[in-house]
Amino acid sequence: MKIFTIGGFSEVGKNMTAVQVGDDVGIIDMGLYLPKLLNYEEGDPRDLPTKHIVRLGIIPDDNIIAQNKGKVKFIAFGHGHLDHLGGAPYLASNYQCPLIGTPYSMEILESLIRDSKKKIENQRIAVNPNSHKIFGKMKLEFINMTHSIPQTALVAVHTKDGTLLYANDFKLDNHPILGKKPNYERLEELGKKGVKAMIVDSLYSRRDGKTPSEQVAREMLRDVLLGTNNSGKGLIVTTFASHIARLKSIIHFGNLLKRKVVLVGRSMHKYVGCAEKIKLVNFSKDSEIYGFSGKVRGILAKINKEREKYLIVCTGNQGEPNAILSRMARDELPFKLNSGDHVVFSCRTIPTPETMENRRVLEERLRKKGVIMFKDIHQSGHASKEDLRHLIEMVNPKHIIPAHGGEAGNKGLANLAVEMGYKLGETVHLVKDGSVLEV
Repeated sequence: MKIFTIGGFSEVGKNMTAVQVGDDVGIIDMGLYLPKLLNYEEGDPRDLPTKHIVRLGIIPDDNIIAQNKGKVKFIAFGHGHLDHLGGAPYLASNYQCPLIGTPYSMEILESLIRDSKKKIENQRIAVNPNSHKIFGKMKLEFINMTHSIPQTALVAVHTKDGTLLYANDFKLDNHPILGKKPNYERLEELGKKGVKAMIVDSLYSRRDGKTPSEQVAREMLRDVLLGTNNSGKGLIVTTFASHIARLKSIIHFGNLLKRKVVLVGRSMHKYVGCAEKIKLVNFSKDSEIYGFSGKVRGILAKINKEREKYLIVCTGNQGEPNAILSRMARDELPFKLNSGDHVVFSCRTIPTPETMENRRVLEERLRKKGVIMFKDIHQSGHASKEDLRHLIEMVNPKHIIPAHGGEAGNKGLANLAVEMGYKLGETVHLVKDGSVLEV
Protein backbone atom coordinates (compact mmCIF):
# COMPACT_ATOMS: atom_id res chain seq x y z
CA MET A 1 0.00 0.00 0.00
CA LYS A 2 1.37 3.39 -1.06
CA ILE A 3 0.10 6.53 0.68
CA PHE A 4 0.75 9.86 -1.04
CA THR A 5 0.68 12.72 1.48
CA ILE A 6 -0.17 15.49 -0.97
CA GLY A 7 -1.45 18.22 1.37
CA GLY A 8 -2.36 18.84 5.01
CA PHE A 9 0.73 17.17 6.45
CA SER A 10 2.93 20.29 6.62
CA GLU A 11 0.17 22.77 7.57
CA VAL A 12 -3.32 23.03 9.08
CA GLY A 13 -5.43 22.81 5.93
CA LYS A 14 -5.02 22.10 2.20
CA ASN A 15 -5.82 18.44 2.89
CA MET A 16 -5.33 15.85 0.16
CA THR A 17 -4.22 12.22 0.37
CA ALA A 18 -4.02 9.42 -2.20
CA VAL A 19 -3.77 5.68 -1.58
CA GLN A 20 -2.60 3.16 -4.16
CA VAL A 21 -2.88 -0.61 -4.14
CA GLY A 22 -1.94 -2.29 -7.43
CA ASP A 23 -3.50 -0.39 -10.32
CA ASP A 24 -6.19 1.29 -8.20
CA VAL A 25 -5.76 4.76 -6.69
CA GLY A 26 -8.23 6.59 -4.46
CA ILE A 27 -8.05 10.24 -3.43
CA ILE A 28 -9.47 11.56 -0.16
CA ASP A 29 -10.07 15.30 0.17
CA MET A 30 -8.96 18.13 -2.08
CA GLY A 31 -8.83 21.19 0.14
CA LEU A 32 -7.42 24.70 0.14
CA TYR A 33 -5.33 26.70 2.59
CA LEU A 34 -7.61 29.45 3.87
CA PRO A 35 -5.04 31.91 5.31
CA LYS A 36 -3.25 32.20 1.95
CA LEU A 37 -6.60 32.70 0.21
CA LEU A 38 -7.85 35.35 2.63
CA ASN A 39 -4.60 37.31 2.69
CA TYR A 40 -4.04 37.54 -1.06
CA GLU A 41 -4.27 41.27 -1.79
CA GLU A 42 -4.38 41.42 -5.60
CA GLY A 43 -8.01 40.41 -6.18
CA ASP A 44 -9.53 36.98 -5.86
CA PRO A 45 -6.77 34.41 -6.47
CA ARG A 46 -9.39 31.86 -7.51
CA ASP A 47 -9.70 33.82 -10.76
CA LEU A 48 -6.10 32.90 -11.61
CA PRO A 49 -5.11 29.81 -13.64
CA THR A 50 -4.92 26.68 -11.50
CA LYS A 51 -1.13 26.41 -11.74
CA HIS A 52 -0.82 29.91 -10.23
CA ILE A 53 -3.17 29.03 -7.36
CA VAL A 54 -0.99 25.97 -6.68
CA ARG A 55 2.14 28.13 -6.76
CA LEU A 56 0.61 30.52 -4.22
CA GLY A 57 0.14 27.58 -1.83
CA ILE A 58 -3.66 27.92 -1.77
CA ILE A 59 -4.41 24.45 -3.18
CA PRO A 60 -2.32 21.26 -3.10
CA ASP A 61 0.37 20.43 -5.63
CA ASP A 62 -0.77 17.04 -6.92
CA ASN A 63 2.18 16.44 -9.27
CA ILE A 64 3.34 13.63 -7.01
CA ILE A 65 0.57 11.42 -8.45
CA ALA A 66 0.71 12.78 -12.01
CA GLN A 67 1.83 9.47 -13.50
CA ASN A 68 -1.06 7.69 -11.75
CA LYS A 69 -3.86 10.08 -12.75
CA GLY A 70 -5.41 7.52 -15.07
CA LYS A 71 -5.62 5.00 -12.24
CA VAL A 72 -7.67 7.18 -9.88
CA LYS A 73 -11.06 5.53 -9.22
CA PHE A 74 -12.67 8.15 -6.95
CA ILE A 75 -12.21 11.43 -5.09
CA ALA A 76 -13.92 11.20 -1.68
CA PHE A 77 -14.66 13.99 0.78
CA GLY A 78 -14.94 13.35 4.52
CA HIS A 79 -16.88 16.57 5.16
CA GLY A 80 -17.74 19.95 3.69
CA HIS A 81 -15.14 22.35 5.09
CA LEU A 82 -13.15 24.34 2.54
CA ASP A 83 -9.81 23.03 3.78
CA HIS A 84 -11.04 19.58 2.72
CA LEU A 85 -12.98 20.21 -0.50
CA GLY A 86 -12.31 23.82 -1.53
CA GLY A 87 -9.63 22.79 -4.03
CA ALA A 88 -11.90 20.44 -5.96
CA PRO A 89 -13.27 23.03 -8.43
CA TYR A 90 -9.67 23.63 -9.58
CA LEU A 91 -8.16 20.12 -9.43
CA ALA A 92 -10.95 17.57 -9.85
CA SER A 93 -11.10 17.89 -13.64
CA ASN A 94 -7.53 16.50 -13.77
CA TYR A 95 -9.04 13.11 -12.98
CA GLN A 96 -11.59 11.05 -14.89
CA CYS A 97 -13.41 9.67 -11.87
CA PRO A 98 -16.47 10.33 -9.68
CA LEU A 99 -16.58 12.77 -6.77
CA ILE A 100 -18.29 11.27 -3.72
CA GLY A 101 -19.31 12.41 -0.24
CA THR A 102 -22.27 12.77 2.10
CA PRO A 103 -25.24 14.85 0.84
CA TYR A 104 -24.33 18.06 2.70
CA SER A 105 -20.70 17.90 1.56
CA MET A 106 -21.75 17.38 -2.04
CA GLU A 107 -24.29 20.20 -1.91
CA ILE A 108 -21.54 22.55 -0.69
CA LEU A 109 -19.25 21.29 -3.44
CA GLU A 110 -21.89 22.01 -6.09
CA SER A 111 -22.19 25.55 -4.73
CA LEU A 112 -18.42 26.04 -4.87
CA ILE A 113 -18.27 24.75 -8.43
CA ARG A 114 -20.99 27.20 -9.47
CA ASP A 115 -19.16 30.08 -7.79
CA SER A 116 -15.86 29.16 -9.46
CA LYS A 117 -17.47 29.02 -12.92
CA LYS A 118 -15.27 25.99 -13.63
CA LYS A 119 -16.47 23.21 -15.89
CA ILE A 120 -16.37 20.03 -13.83
CA GLU A 121 -17.68 17.01 -15.71
CA ASN A 122 -16.84 14.40 -13.07
CA GLN A 123 -19.84 12.36 -11.95
CA ARG A 124 -21.07 13.43 -8.50
CA ILE A 125 -22.34 10.84 -6.02
CA ALA A 126 -24.00 11.62 -2.67
CA VAL A 127 -24.10 8.81 -0.11
CA ASN A 128 -25.48 8.79 3.42
CA PRO A 129 -23.20 8.23 6.41
CA ASN A 130 -22.71 4.55 7.27
CA SER A 131 -22.86 3.44 3.64
CA HIS A 132 -20.31 2.20 1.13
CA LYS A 133 -19.53 2.14 -2.58
CA ILE A 134 -17.20 -0.07 -4.63
CA PHE A 135 -14.77 1.43 -7.15
CA GLY A 136 -12.60 -1.05 -9.03
CA LYS A 137 -11.01 -3.26 -6.41
CA MET A 138 -11.48 -0.70 -3.65
CA LYS A 139 -14.43 -0.52 -1.28
CA LEU A 140 -15.06 2.99 0.00
CA GLU A 141 -16.93 3.34 3.31
CA PHE A 142 -18.27 6.46 5.07
CA ILE A 143 -18.50 5.96 8.85
CA ASN A 144 -20.68 8.43 10.75
CA MET A 145 -18.67 10.85 12.87
CA THR A 146 -19.19 14.16 14.68
CA HIS A 147 -17.38 17.42 13.90
CA SER A 148 -18.33 21.10 13.58
CA ILE A 149 -20.22 20.55 10.32
CA PRO A 150 -23.10 18.15 9.59
CA GLN A 151 -22.72 14.75 7.96
CA THR A 152 -19.03 14.30 8.69
CA ALA A 153 -17.64 10.82 8.04
CA LEU A 154 -14.43 8.95 8.62
CA VAL A 155 -13.46 7.46 5.27
CA ALA A 156 -12.31 3.84 5.16
CA VAL A 157 -10.68 2.52 1.99
CA HIS A 158 -10.76 -1.28 1.98
CA THR A 159 -8.26 -2.97 -0.32
CA LYS A 160 -6.71 -6.42 -0.80
CA ASP A 161 -3.67 -5.15 1.09
CA GLY A 162 -5.65 -3.90 4.07
CA THR A 163 -7.73 -0.92 5.17
CA LEU A 164 -6.74 2.73 5.29
CA LEU A 165 -8.85 4.77 7.73
CA TYR A 166 -8.89 8.53 7.12
CA ALA A 167 -9.88 10.25 10.39
CA ASN A 168 -9.48 13.87 9.38
CA ASP A 169 -11.34 15.82 11.01
CA PHE A 170 -13.40 14.56 13.95
CA LYS A 171 -14.44 14.78 17.58
CA LEU A 172 -16.16 12.16 19.73
CA ASP A 173 -19.42 13.90 20.68
CA ASN A 174 -21.92 11.63 22.40
CA HIS A 175 -24.60 14.35 22.60
CA PRO A 176 -24.63 16.16 19.23
CA ILE A 177 -27.13 18.95 18.53
CA LEU A 178 -27.66 17.68 14.97
CA GLY A 179 -27.30 14.14 13.70
CA LYS A 180 -26.22 10.96 15.43
CA LYS A 181 -23.29 10.23 17.72
CA PRO A 182 -20.19 8.50 16.25
CA ASN A 183 -20.58 4.96 14.95
CA TYR A 184 -18.46 3.36 17.65
CA GLU A 185 -19.76 -0.12 16.82
CA ARG A 186 -18.38 0.02 13.27
CA LEU A 187 -15.04 1.45 14.43
CA GLU A 188 -14.69 -1.38 16.94
CA GLU A 189 -15.51 -3.90 14.18
CA LEU A 190 -12.78 -2.44 12.02
CA GLY A 191 -10.38 -2.65 14.94
CA LYS A 192 -11.10 -6.36 15.34
CA LYS A 193 -10.75 -7.04 11.60
CA GLY A 194 -7.54 -5.03 11.38
CA VAL A 195 -6.69 -1.58 10.05
CA LYS A 196 -3.42 -1.25 8.21
CA ALA A 197 -2.97 2.51 8.54
CA MET A 198 -4.85 5.47 10.01
CA ILE A 199 -4.41 9.13 9.05
CA VAL A 200 -5.48 11.23 12.04
CA ASP A 201 -6.52 14.83 12.72
CA SER A 202 -3.81 16.06 15.11
CA LEU A 203 -4.76 19.72 15.58
CA TYR A 204 -5.37 19.45 19.34
CA SER A 205 -3.25 16.40 20.11
CA ARG A 206 -1.41 18.36 22.82
CA ARG A 207 -4.59 19.46 24.57
CA ASP A 208 -5.20 17.31 27.63
CA GLY A 209 -8.58 15.72 28.28
CA LYS A 210 -11.58 15.22 26.05
CA THR A 211 -13.15 17.81 23.74
CA PRO A 212 -16.52 18.78 25.28
CA SER A 213 -19.79 18.14 23.47
CA GLU A 214 -21.54 20.73 21.33
CA GLN A 215 -24.17 20.70 24.10
CA VAL A 216 -21.60 22.51 26.27
CA ALA A 217 -21.21 25.25 23.66
CA ARG A 218 -25.00 25.57 23.60
CA GLU A 219 -25.08 26.16 27.36
CA MET A 220 -22.27 28.72 27.08
CA LEU A 221 -24.35 30.58 24.50
CA ARG A 222 -27.41 30.38 26.73
CA ASP A 223 -25.44 31.93 29.59
CA VAL A 224 -24.11 34.83 27.50
CA LEU A 225 -27.22 35.59 25.46
CA LEU A 226 -29.86 35.06 28.15
CA GLY A 227 -27.78 35.78 31.24
CA THR A 228 -26.38 39.22 30.43
CA ASN A 229 -28.11 42.58 30.15
CA ASN A 230 -28.22 43.34 26.44
CA SER A 231 -31.49 45.28 26.56
CA GLY A 232 -31.45 48.26 24.21
CA LYS A 233 -28.04 47.26 22.83
CA GLY A 234 -26.89 45.96 19.51
CA LEU A 235 -26.36 42.19 19.72
CA ILE A 236 -24.10 40.42 17.25
CA VAL A 237 -22.97 36.79 17.23
CA THR A 238 -20.26 35.65 14.86
CA THR A 239 -19.45 32.01 14.15
CA PHE A 240 -18.49 29.70 11.30
CA ALA A 241 -21.16 29.72 8.60
CA SER A 242 -20.85 25.96 8.15
CA HIS A 243 -21.47 25.26 11.86
CA ILE A 244 -25.16 24.49 11.37
CA ALA A 245 -25.60 23.03 14.87
CA ARG A 246 -24.22 26.23 16.43
CA LEU A 247 -26.48 28.38 14.27
CA LYS A 248 -29.44 26.29 15.42
CA SER A 249 -28.65 27.16 19.04
CA ILE A 250 -28.09 30.86 18.29
CA ILE A 251 -31.42 31.14 16.47
CA HIS A 252 -33.21 29.37 19.34
CA PHE A 253 -31.85 31.77 21.98
CA GLY A 254 -32.48 34.80 19.77
CA ASN A 255 -36.13 33.78 19.57
CA LEU A 256 -36.26 33.39 23.36
CA LEU A 257 -34.94 36.97 23.63
CA LYS A 258 -37.86 38.09 21.44
CA ARG A 259 -35.34 39.47 18.97
CA LYS A 260 -35.68 38.96 15.23
CA VAL A 261 -32.71 36.81 14.15
CA VAL A 262 -31.02 37.93 10.93
CA LEU A 263 -28.20 35.94 9.29
CA VAL A 264 -26.04 38.09 7.01
CA GLY A 265 -23.15 37.35 4.70
CA ARG A 266 -22.51 35.35 1.55
CA SER A 267 -21.11 32.38 3.48
CA MET A 268 -24.14 32.29 5.80
CA HIS A 269 -26.42 32.36 2.78
CA LYS A 270 -24.43 29.60 1.06
CA TYR A 271 -24.04 27.10 3.90
CA VAL A 272 -27.51 27.54 5.38
CA GLY A 273 -28.99 27.39 1.88
CA CYS A 274 -27.23 24.07 1.23
CA ALA A 275 -28.51 22.67 4.54
CA GLU A 276 -32.05 23.76 3.77
CA LYS A 277 -31.91 22.38 0.24
CA ILE A 278 -31.32 18.84 1.53
CA LYS A 279 -33.88 19.43 4.33
CA LEU A 280 -31.32 19.17 7.10
CA VAL A 281 -32.78 22.29 8.77
CA ASN A 282 -35.43 24.93 8.16
CA PHE A 283 -33.88 28.11 9.54
CA SER A 284 -35.99 30.31 7.25
CA LYS A 285 -38.94 29.60 9.54
CA ASP A 286 -37.33 31.31 12.54
CA SER A 287 -34.86 33.75 10.99
CA GLU A 288 -34.13 35.90 7.95
CA ILE A 289 -31.13 35.22 5.72
CA TYR A 290 -29.41 37.80 3.50
CA GLY A 291 -26.40 37.01 1.35
CA PHE A 292 -26.11 39.56 -1.43
CA SER A 293 -24.55 42.96 -0.93
CA GLY A 294 -27.55 45.19 -1.68
CA LYS A 295 -29.93 43.26 0.55
CA VAL A 296 -27.33 43.01 3.32
CA ARG A 297 -26.85 46.78 3.32
CA GLY A 298 -30.61 47.32 3.30
CA ILE A 299 -31.36 45.10 6.30
CA LEU A 300 -28.38 46.47 8.28
CA ALA A 301 -29.60 50.03 7.74
CA LYS A 302 -33.00 48.98 9.09
CA ILE A 303 -31.46 47.21 12.10
CA ASN A 304 -29.30 50.25 12.83
CA LYS A 305 -32.46 52.24 13.66
CA GLU A 306 -33.98 49.55 15.93
CA ARG A 307 -30.99 47.56 17.14
CA GLU A 308 -32.69 46.41 20.33
CA LYS A 309 -35.19 44.37 18.27
CA TYR A 310 -32.65 42.26 16.36
CA LEU A 311 -29.91 39.68 16.79
CA ILE A 312 -27.37 39.79 13.96
CA VAL A 313 -25.53 36.57 13.09
CA CYS A 314 -22.64 37.25 10.74
CA THR A 315 -19.37 36.11 9.30
CA GLY A 316 -15.98 37.46 10.36
CA ASN A 317 -15.15 35.52 13.53
CA GLN A 318 -11.56 35.00 12.36
CA GLY A 319 -11.08 38.68 11.55
CA GLU A 320 -11.27 38.04 7.80
CA PRO A 321 -10.77 41.51 6.26
CA ASN A 322 -13.72 41.30 3.84
CA ALA A 323 -16.22 39.63 6.18
CA ILE A 324 -19.25 41.42 7.61
CA LEU A 325 -17.96 42.00 11.15
CA SER A 326 -14.61 43.42 9.98
CA ARG A 327 -16.41 45.76 7.60
CA MET A 328 -18.70 46.91 10.43
CA ALA A 329 -15.65 47.61 12.56
CA ARG A 330 -14.22 49.76 9.74
CA ASP A 331 -17.55 51.66 9.35
CA GLU A 332 -18.02 50.35 5.82
CA LEU A 333 -21.59 49.16 6.36
CA PRO A 334 -24.76 51.03 7.42
CA PHE A 335 -24.87 49.34 10.85
CA LYS A 336 -22.73 51.43 13.21
CA LEU A 337 -21.27 49.74 16.26
CA ASN A 338 -21.94 51.79 19.40
CA SER A 339 -20.30 51.77 22.79
CA GLY A 340 -21.93 49.06 24.91
CA ASP A 341 -23.05 46.87 21.97
CA HIS A 342 -22.39 43.17 22.53
CA VAL A 343 -20.31 41.05 20.14
CA VAL A 344 -20.18 37.33 20.88
CA PHE A 345 -17.39 35.31 19.29
CA SER A 346 -18.78 31.77 19.17
CA CYS A 347 -15.53 30.37 17.87
CA ARG A 348 -11.84 30.06 18.58
CA THR A 349 -9.15 31.61 16.43
CA ILE A 350 -7.63 29.18 13.94
CA PRO A 351 -3.99 28.86 15.10
CA THR A 352 -2.16 30.25 12.06
CA PRO A 353 -0.06 33.46 12.12
CA GLU A 354 -2.18 35.17 9.44
CA THR A 355 -5.49 34.45 11.15
CA MET A 356 -4.28 35.40 14.61
CA GLU A 357 -3.08 38.76 13.30
CA ASN A 358 -6.40 39.41 11.50
CA ARG A 359 -8.29 38.68 14.69
CA ARG A 360 -6.00 40.93 16.76
CA VAL A 361 -6.65 43.84 14.40
CA LEU A 362 -10.42 43.28 14.55
CA GLU A 363 -10.52 43.14 18.35
CA GLU A 364 -8.47 46.33 18.59
CA ARG A 365 -10.98 48.17 16.40
CA LEU A 366 -13.92 46.85 18.44
CA ARG A 367 -12.30 47.95 21.72
CA LYS A 368 -11.81 51.47 20.38
CA LYS A 369 -15.55 51.61 19.73
CA GLY A 370 -16.36 50.54 23.30
CA VAL A 371 -17.89 47.22 22.19
CA ILE A 372 -18.36 44.58 24.90
CA MET A 373 -16.81 41.32 23.68
CA PHE A 374 -17.54 37.75 24.76
CA LYS A 375 -14.82 35.49 23.38
CA ASP A 376 -14.35 31.72 23.07
CA ILE A 377 -18.06 30.93 23.50
CA HIS A 378 -17.26 27.72 21.76
CA GLN A 379 -16.30 24.07 21.89
CA SER A 380 -14.02 22.69 19.23
CA GLY A 381 -14.88 20.21 16.50
CA HIS A 382 -11.45 18.61 16.85
CA ALA A 383 -10.36 15.74 19.05
CA SER A 384 -8.25 16.36 22.14
CA LYS A 385 -5.65 13.94 23.47
CA GLU A 386 -8.04 11.52 25.21
CA ASP A 387 -10.37 11.38 22.19
CA LEU A 388 -7.35 10.47 20.08
CA ARG A 389 -6.32 7.81 22.58
CA HIS A 390 -9.88 6.41 22.51
CA LEU A 391 -9.91 6.24 18.71
CA ILE A 392 -6.52 4.54 18.55
CA GLU A 393 -7.63 1.98 21.17
CA MET A 394 -10.83 1.23 19.23
CA VAL A 395 -9.25 0.97 15.80
CA ASN A 396 -5.84 -0.41 16.85
CA PRO A 397 -4.18 0.48 13.52
CA LYS A 398 -0.81 -1.03 12.60
CA HIS A 399 0.44 2.36 11.40
CA ILE A 400 -0.47 5.92 12.45
CA ILE A 401 0.10 8.98 10.26
CA PRO A 402 -0.56 12.34 11.99
CA ALA A 403 -2.08 15.08 9.80
CA HIS A 404 -3.72 18.51 9.91
CA GLY A 405 -1.83 19.61 13.01
CA GLY A 406 1.15 21.47 11.67
CA GLU A 407 4.56 20.43 12.99
CA ALA A 408 3.60 20.81 16.67
CA GLY A 409 0.26 19.00 16.45
CA ASN A 410 1.64 16.15 14.37
CA LYS A 411 4.50 15.67 16.84
CA GLY A 412 1.98 15.72 19.70
CA LEU A 413 0.06 12.80 18.19
CA ALA A 414 3.29 10.95 17.45
CA ASN A 415 4.29 11.33 21.12
CA LEU A 416 0.91 9.95 22.21
CA ALA A 417 1.29 7.01 19.83
CA VAL A 418 4.77 6.25 21.20
CA GLU A 419 3.34 6.39 24.71
CA MET A 420 0.81 3.77 23.57
CA GLY A 421 3.50 1.43 22.23
CA TYR A 422 4.04 2.58 18.63
CA LYS A 423 7.57 3.15 17.34
CA LEU A 424 8.52 6.43 15.71
CA GLY A 425 9.65 5.85 12.14
CA GLU A 426 8.40 2.26 12.15
CA THR A 427 4.70 2.30 13.06
CA VAL A 428 4.07 6.02 13.57
CA HIS A 429 5.18 8.26 10.72
CA LEU A 430 5.83 12.00 10.72
CA VAL A 431 5.61 13.03 7.07
CA LYS A 432 5.50 16.24 5.04
CA ASP A 433 3.49 17.29 2.01
CA GLY A 434 4.74 15.59 -1.14
CA SER A 435 5.89 12.33 0.50
CA VAL A 436 5.22 8.74 -0.50
CA LEU A 437 4.88 6.28 2.37
CA GLU A 438 4.84 2.53 1.73
CA VAL A 439 3.28 0.39 4.46
